[in-house]
This record gives sequence, structure tokens and C-alpha cells, in this order.
Amino acid sequence: MRDPSLPITLRPWLRLLARRRRRLVNGAALLALTLGSAIGLLALSGWFITASALTGMALAAGLAASLDVHVPGGGIRTFAVTRTVARYVERLYNHDTVLRLLADLRGTLFAVMARLDERVLARRRASDWLNRLTADIDTLDGLYLRLLAPPVVALLAILLLSGFVALWVPVAGLSVAALLLTAWLWLTVGQAWLGMAPSHRQVSHVQRLRSQAIEHLQGQAELEAYGARDAHRRLLLQRESQLQQLQRSLGRLSGFGTSLVNLVVGLAMLAALWLAAMAWEQGGISGAVMVMLPLAVLATGEALALLPVAFTHLGATRAAAERLNELVASGGEGTKPGRVVLPAGPLSVVLRGVTLRYPGALQPALESIDLALPAGARLALTGASGAGKSSVAALLTRQLPATLGEIWLGGSALHDIEERSLRERVAILGQRVDLFQDSLAHNLYLADPKANETDLWRALAWVELADWAESLPRGLATRVGEGGSQLSGGQARRLALARLWLRDPGLVILDEPFAGLDAELAARLSGRLDGWLAGRTVVYLVHQLAGDAFEPPGITRHERLSQGQLTDCATRSYRSG
Repeated sequence: MRDPSLPITLRPWLRLLARRRRRLVNGAALLALTLGSAIGLLALSGWFITASALTGMALAAGLAASLDVHVPGGGIRTFAVTRTVARYVERLYNHDTVLRLLADLRGTLFAVMARLDERVLARRRASDWLNRLTADIDTLDGLYLRLLAPPVVALLAILLLSGFVALWVPVAGLSVAALLLTAWLWLTVGQAWLGMAPSHRQVSHVQRLRSQAIEHLQGQAELEAYGARDAHRRLLLQRESQLQQLQRSLGRLSGFGTSLVNLVVGLAMLAALWLAAMAWEQGGISGAVMVMLPLAVLATGEALALLPVAFTHLGATRAAAERLNELVASGGEGTKPGRVVLPAGPLSVVLRGVTLRYPGALQPALESIDLALPAGARLALTGASGAGKSSVAALLTRQLPATLGEIWLGGSALHDIEERSLRERVAILGQRVDLFQDSLAHNLYLADPKANETDLWRALAWVELADWAESLPRGLATRVGEGGSQLSGGQARRLALARLWLRDPGLVILDEPFAGLDAELAARLSGRLDGWLAGRTVVYLVHQLAGDAFEPPGITRHERLSQGQLTDCATRSYRSG
């Protein structure tokens, strides 16, 4: 299968840019104003200096001569101020535009990744997903600032300058147009052709190098234990050497393009000077105009100088777009949410003939599961590690699609339920606590953005963290660190329970809810949790009931999973206490 063409690859991202069409046009106009002011400043300065010199020589020779210095002097000052102000405003405005585009890109891609289920996410390492969300977007952010606006403005400048030169010396205008347009064509198409393959490979090399570096740092203990650290380091250095070779190759290509700019602009300037000098000898133009024309041509080098590096690395932009297109396409493989809104109150749960098989697995994780849980019931689902308990939770929260069978929540098929309604009405407390590198308050606001500070303190008091939080110098503004690194395991677990308390779900899934807590604290929290769970459907995921230091409160039914199947325990009811 042939790779899609460059326009097809970039089309989705060009459409995204088009949402800010007005800002892009304004930015290009500022870029054109900056370039036009630079050309005007150099050309008018050359004309004024030459005209002043010629006028002075004429006066020294006793000839009658005059020169209005006010108009050109004012023009020079206008061009100088305009160039300075326009350049500053253009940099400020266009970089602000790029930051907005980055926000659009990251928001779009994060929304796509948020819809991916665990089956799709498991196909790639976390470092690869991170690269796509950061490095690939950073590569793509130059699409407007390097690949769209500069060549358009440069082409416009060449055409206008050639027309301006042709007003004075037509043959000079044609010569300048022929040279500069040929250079522009090569700097866009030719440089892209030369650099497409190496810059395309560079993206994959950078991604692999980053992944290997992360693996090397995270796996130090394992690599040392198996005596593989040096071998892995050699692979890392080999990948780095390959990347350096690509960078040197791209550097040479970019340098070639830059040299070509200097050569062609110099040739165009000499052609303009020679043809203008011939016109001056024939009396067609003044000496000041003869000097002005080649200087105006010389100033166009500023526009062309932006093109070699940008188009030499066009392959990197293409590779980043291909990877992001693949990510967007993978988003279509996830479960398609419907539009059904779950009802208020406790939710019933029904699984009919549910089978779940992970790609490449020898045995299904779940097989022919039939389970009906009425609204308000509390189920204890037990089983050894790997029995399939977490798979059930993933199915109920639509993190994974069932291979076979049907799942119903609150009387509606799971695939028909609206995404927002599902997330609001189904809450899960897994074994892994996800905390963000932000304050205690903002980590709690994730559960209820409308909560006030009093609600947050009540939630912390509910899990016996209020006194600890009050003792902190910054209180609720205390940052928890990356992944909650500033908290102990027990504190992080209780913070997750506090976040759960702020919600109002109809189905609650609790995976070892008191893991990492001492028995006395777990017993106290268990009593409070029992009261909060009243009027809700609950699914406990625990290894076993007998022999536990404490027992999940209020269990009305007990089911046991073994090798992905429900055992005979499924036919019996269970009453705690």
C-alpha cells in the first residue's frame, strides 16, 4: 500500500489551522509588512545616499542642483520605525498564534486519546503515547510559522519587487524574476525533496532514542541484575550516533540551501546592477535609481533565508503528521458512545454471555460470564490475581469492549450510554491512584468542579486527612507532586476516597478500597463508607473474604472468579454480619 501524498497527510491539520484563519492572515500580513519595510528601507536609503552624493558633486562643480531631503528622509524614518515595530508585533502576534494552535492540537489529540480503550492503549508503550502528544505536536507546530506564511510572503515579495524593478528597467525586472523565482522553487520543492527521507527518519530515531532512554533509566535495577546495563547502553549510544549522522546530513542540506540563497540573491543583485547601469548610460534612469534597484533586490534575501531549513525538515513535519493521523484513526477503534442518559439512583448491572479476549492471549480473560445484579445490591467479586476481576471493572466502565456478549447498566445497553453520563454515574476506585502534579484542592475538584472549599474540607475530614491538611503551611494549596509523590501510599489512597465521596454515582466499583491502610483506620473508614454507599449499587473487587482483617460492609451477594469464569458460588447469596 502506497503512503498517502503530502497534501492528504497534512489535510486534517490544515483544516485545524483554518479555524484560526483570521489570525493566520493577520500574521502573514505582519510578516509581509516587516519584509516590505526592510526592502523599502534599504532601497530608499541607497537612493537617498546616492542622490545626496550626486547633488553635492553637482553643487561642488558649480552646477545648479537641488534635492528635497524632507520626503525621502521622512520615508526612511517611516520604514525604519515600521520595520522595528512590525517585527516586534509580528513575533509577538505569530508566536501567540502558534501557542493557540498548539493548544488546539493538544486539546484535539488529548480528546482522541481519552476515548481510546485499554486494548488500543496497550499496543504501544507509554513513552510512545507521550511522544505523540508532545514531540510530534511540537514538530507540527511550525506548519504555519515555517512552512505556510514564509514561502507565501517570499513569493509575493519576489513578484512585487520584480514588478517594481520592471517599472524602471523592464529587462532587469524579468531577469530578477527569473533568478529569484527559480531559487524560490528550489528552496521549497527542491530542498523538501532532498531532505524528505532523512528528516522523516529523524522523527522515528528521536522517538526510539527517547523511549530507549526512558527504559534505560526506569529499568536500571533489572538491567543491573541481569548484567545487561552495558549492552543496553551501547544500543542507546548507537541510536544516538545514528541520530547525529542524520542531523549532520540535514545540517549540510540546510547549509547548501542557505548558500544557494546568498548565491542567487547576489547574482540577481549583480544582474539588476549591470542592467540598471546600462539603462543609466543610455539616460533611461538616474544614478540614484541605478543604485536603488540592486539594493532592493539584495533585501529580498531576508525573505528567502527562512526557507532552506524549514523545507529541508519538511519530512519531519510529514512524519509527525502521519503518526498523529494514525493516533486519530486508532481513536475510531474504541467504543462508540451513544446518547442514552443513565437514570438517577442506583443502577442495575447485567452481563449476558460476556467473553473478553485480549489480542494475542492464549486464553480469554473472561469467558461466558452471566451475572444480574439488581439496583442497590452490593456484590463482592473475589478471586486470585489474574482471575479477571479488573477485567470486569474495565468492561463496566467501558475501558474495554467485550469480545462477545452484552452488558447493560440501568436498563440500557452499555454501548448506547452517553460518555458524560457514564463517567458521572459510574465511579471506580482502582488499585492505582491517579493524582496530578497540582494542589490538594485541584485534585479534589476533579471529582466535583462545582464544590466549594467547605465541601473539600468535609471530604478530607471524612477520610481523616483534614487535621493533616490544616497543619500544612499552604493547606489546600499544597502541591501533591507528580503522581502524588509527596504523599504516602495511605494518604494517596485516602485522598482518592475523599474524591470518591465528592461524587454522586449510581454504581461504585471498589478494587481493594482499603489497601495500604492499617486495620483500625480501615475499620473506621469502612463504617463511614457503608453509610455513603447506601442507595447505590456496589461492586467490591477483593482477593478473598475469609481471613481479611476487615470485611467490605453490607455485602448482599458473593461471586467468585476463577480463570475468567464464575464458580458455583455464583448461585448463592451472601449476607454479611
